[in-house]
Amino acid sequence: MIRPRWQGLPRSPHQQAWRRWDRGVALIAVTNLAWVVFDITYIPLRNFWLQRNLYPIPTLPLVVPLPWFPDITPYYDRIKGIEPHRTTRLYIEQFNALDQALTKGDPSYSSVTTLLKEQLLQTQQLMGSNPFVGSGNTGALEKIKSQLRAKAGEDSAREAATQLLSADHLRQVAWSDERLFWRRQILPLVEINYWRSLDASGQPTDLSWRIDLPFQLLFLLDIGLRSLRLRRRYPAISWRDAVLRRWIDLPLLLPIGRVLRVVPVTERLSRTNLIQLEPLRAVISRGVVALLAIELFEVITIRVVDALQQLIRSPQLPERIRSLCSHQSAGLKPQSELLELLRLWVPVLMVQVGPSLRPQLVEVLHHILRNNLADGLAPAPISRQLATSVVDSLLNVSRRTGERLGAQDDVLNELGTETLDRFWEELARAVEDGPLAERSQELLTSLLEEWKRTSFRQLRDQGAVAELMSELEGLNFSPSVAEPKRQL
Repeated sequence: MIRPRWQGLPRSPHQQAWRRWDRGVALIAVTNLAWVVFDITYIPLRNFWLQRNLYPIPTLPLVVPLPWFPDITPYYDRIKGIEPHRTTRLYIEQFNALDQALTKGDPSYSSVTTLLKEQLLQTQQLMGSNPFVGSGNTGALEKIKSQLRAKAGEDSAREAATQLLSADHLRQVAWSDERLFWRRQILPLVEINYWRSLDASGQPTDLSWRIDLPFQLLFLLDIGLRSLRLRRRYPAISWRDAVLRRWIDLPLLLPIGRVLRVVPVTERLSRTNLIQLEPLRAVISRGVVALLAIELFEVITIRVVDALQQLIRSPQLPERIRSLCSHQSAGLKPQSELLELLRLWVPVLMVQVGPSLRPQLVEVLHHILRNNLADGLAPAPISRQLATSVVDSLLNVSRRTGERLGAQDDVLNELGTETLDRFWEELARAVEDGPLAERSQELLTSLLEEWKRTSFRQLRDQGAVAELMSELEGLNFSPSVAEPKRQL
């Protein structure tokens, strides 16, 4: 049975240390790749890391809290240059002061009334200035407006805020119920807003390179060690070529396009046998090759058929036929090549192949004679003798003719050239006949077009890709030659 390519040969003992090193670096590369994915997706997923709530269906108010996830935003926000936005921070602080005042006293108190007016002013400023634009959370403001309108039953968000933050409204409802609405529906949307600083180049602050730098230094060291190992194994190779052999590790050293690190990480995991990607690669490559083979076959066939159709429709078809004559094709010499080919193969068929088929030819002719002479009334010995004599005569003529053709005969060559020239000339003259030529062109082009459509339709209907894949699998994994038995 053929050994699959992903089943490697046993390693020598001195390779075990390098193998452990390669596996360790591969696992570190996986860790780096996981961190890269987290770093790239941190800003888009910051709301999740901040609140740790999962919304499986965005269109429904279904929330799955995940409190066991750590709150990493206070630490990682510093790396991304994220700070609380002044407007939203003041809004939350103002609400906390209002919450404490309403929890302790009556809404009619002057201090509470002042806090309500201040909170209403902050809410209206929040809706007017839209501080969510800088963080890309403009949708949060629209959700806040929608929640306020739904809570108050008003068409205007400003009127809804005025109603909900009025002393008359709070005297009619319990603040313990109202604060749940603000704490659960409004403040979480306000909290997601942030302000991000800019660096000297005008780009958003990003200090993730400080985390990535140790990984890059390790990968650089590994590339150097791999180049050294390659130089020791092949002393004739230069340092430049040894380093270029590891071009696939280039994304590990670049600060841009970090998502491309999945390619060298996957290659390292596969090379160290931590994962087995060869079967998957083989299946994918075979599928791609099968598809490309079919597409290439279709393209080539179309081009060939179209070229034949154009040749048949061409009014220069008689001239093309005459160009095959020896006096018009001296440069290409097609006639001489055709004659030489006939001179080589005709003697082989007449002198070697034909006599070898004598018993079979005798039996065939004997059977025909018995069935046709006098309706089978002829005696079997007579029909066999007749068949034998006829076959022997034909074979003798064929043998002598083949021997004559195999020899160099200038007269025979001249006669053959004249015969072929006459054949092409007469064919071209027949094609020049108007009705015959036009009708023949129409029939031939229609026949080619129908053959093209039928063959492609059959190719599509027969599932050629699946058949090719099955055939490839059978060739790679089926036993071909029995393995020799080991001697004990």
